[in-house]
Amino acid sequence: MRASVRDRVRRLLSGYLRLASAVVAATLTLGCAGISGTSAVVPVKVENGLLVSLDGMTLYVFDRDRAAGPGKSVCLGQCVAHWPPLAAAEDASPRGDYGIIAREDGRKQWTYKGRPLYLWIKDQKPGDRTGDDLNRVWHVVTP
Repeated sequence: MRASVRDRVRRLLSGYLRLASAVVAATLTLGCAGISGTSAVVPVKVENGLLVSLDGMTLYVFDRDRAAGPGKSVCLGQCVAHWPPLAAAEDASPRGDYGIIAREDGRKQWTYKGRPLYLWIKDQKPGDRTGDDLNRVWHVVTP
């Protein structure tokens, strides 16, 4: 009798372990699908009244882009080394105020209300905004 109770307990525990493993696997799969599907998400959020990247880095616009016309970035060459464009994945698509432009180098860049978005290499941590009003042509973005 004792052996059959032990066998039942083992079968029961084995069933619970299989179920728990399946739940964990499903959770990880769904979680990874959300992560790998980031191109479907605009990589921008609002913090402290400013637009920032998903990792909290301040986003900027460039006045000279506006002069070039909607959907155009004139930050090229050495400018891009200091002001990296907020890159859009190949399969990303516009949403609301957020659009996507094709840069001269063929890469895609996110825009906000038609203005290309950039990061500033001298911002070291989330919340830094050391590029604001730099040369009176770079500005933080307020929604």
